[in-house]
Amino acid sequence: MLSNFIAPDSSDPRLDIKSGYRMLVDGKSVDAASGRTIDRVSPGHAGVVVGTWPEASADDVRAAVAAARRAFDTGPWPRMSGAERSRLMFKVADLILVHQEELALAESLEVGKPINQARGEIGFCADLWSYAAGQARALEGQSHNNIGDDRLGLVLREAVGVVGIITPWNFPFIIASERVPWAIGAGCTVVLKPSEFTSGTSIRMAELAREAGIPDGVFNVVTGYGDPAGQVLAEDPGVDMVAFTGSVRVGTKLGEIAARSVKRVGLELGGKGPQIVFADADLDAAADGIAYGVYHNAGQCCISGSRLLVQEGIRDALMERLLDISRKVTFGDPLNERTRIGAMISEAHAAKVHSYVEAGIASGAELLLGGERVGREAGLYYAPTVFAGVTPDMTIAREEIFGPVLSTLTFKTADEAVAMANASEFGLSASVWSSNLENALQSIRRIRAGRCWINSVIDGTPELPIGGYKKSGLGRELGRYGFDEYSQFKGVHVTLGRPAPWFA
Repeated sequence: MLSNFIAPDSSDPRLDIKSGYRMLVDGKSVDAASGRTIDRVSPGHAGVVVGTWPEASADDVRAAVAAARRAFDTGPWPRMSGAERSRLMFKVADLILVHQEELALAESLEVGKPINQARGEIGFCADLWSYAAGQARALEGQSHNNIGDDRLGLVLREAVGVVGIITPWNFPFIIASERVPWAIGAGCTVVLKPSEFTSGTSIRMAELAREAGIPDGVFNVVTGYGDPAGQVLAEDPGVDMVAFTGSVRVGTKLGEIAARSVKRVGLELGGKGPQIVFADADLDAAADGIAYGVYHNAGQCCISGSRLLVQEGIRDALMERLLDISRKVTFGDPLNERTRIGAMISEAHAAKVHSYVEAGIASGAELLLGGERVGREAGLYYAPTVFAGVTPDMTIAREEIFGPVLSTLTFKTADEAVAMANASEFGLSASVWSSNLENALQSIRRIRAGRCWINSVIDGTPELPIGGYKKSGLGRELGRYGFDEYSQFKGVHVTLGRPAPWFA
């Protein structure tokens, strides 16, 4: 067993969570009409059930959509002032902090992520709700007072309507918090369908919103599988917009469904983020950041910096530092405060990650570290893995692995680095490491990615927008731009005085 692996503690009393959840529809906690449920076994603790939630049918989803439709068409929420909506949303943020430890434990056990990471994520989500709450009372349209003495132009901002939100398993609480507060802050109502793997904390979010006083039908949660629950949500004529975070394959399908009824669609999809390290970078800081960028959440992160592009001349020095960190970084038991890398989400996904590693070896890449599953009898763990000698045509350089696997390539010039960074069907994130700010900024300007960092990675704040280029998605979340996703804009022409007659 590797010395940096922390075996799960099967006697930890926190494993006796036995959490049973119910969906939230029209302000009421409900079971699936069929009575069927889904058990979630912790990926970090073999055989331990840590959550049970309903398996929604098509009819269950339609009932939730109908509730959201009534709440939007006739309920108070879209007609409230921004100040009233803001006040209730701030209460949600406060309740998230009150329940931070409870939510962090559930998130850690359901996803398999380290408890310290989950705790920080829940705190960040409270900040997301607070920011959206503050902006909810600051949304505005425009006026045009320069189109003539007898005319005035107005641009009115209105809510899109009912939004179906479908979220993935890797960051269930964060991604729901990146979408739901912006949607309801704009005056929309929501039906959220979280992943069947990680639904517990999403249900708790909606319950806290109900406790805060968010009106019935504004925030509904249905749980179940993509087929039928996700598909029915996207197809329902009562839904005005579909917002999805997840794979390109599913996002493309949802886009096709939305197109058939001309629904608005927002997509944040896959990534293959480059981390470019120039020769003048602080190599100690870069090595630490690179490790964080690829190992965070066991690499199950769409903005993972999984492609390392390092300038010739510093490759050996950088790799020495990176490998030293990778050999020491603790992985294993999600409930251990020392753990930095947790478990893979499922057996099928762990096997898929390993198949990419095998493909990398078969294609001639040099495996410097890792490449193996560890502690299989205790949970779904994969060792930190580093490849060198990777070429742009290799599968591990092109496809999203979604695991703790780093592919290392080299470049000579800034132009070559940018070209390599852009030689991908994805454009979700990118990072540049350099002590030359002009070089870093000019490189970032030329990289086609929606979320970028200079001398850091996987950093975030509610004020800045996120989203993708190319196959990484459509639309933007967060910041003031995030409210535009869930808004319609109506042009109003006002005539002052009596207009000249058309027919005299």
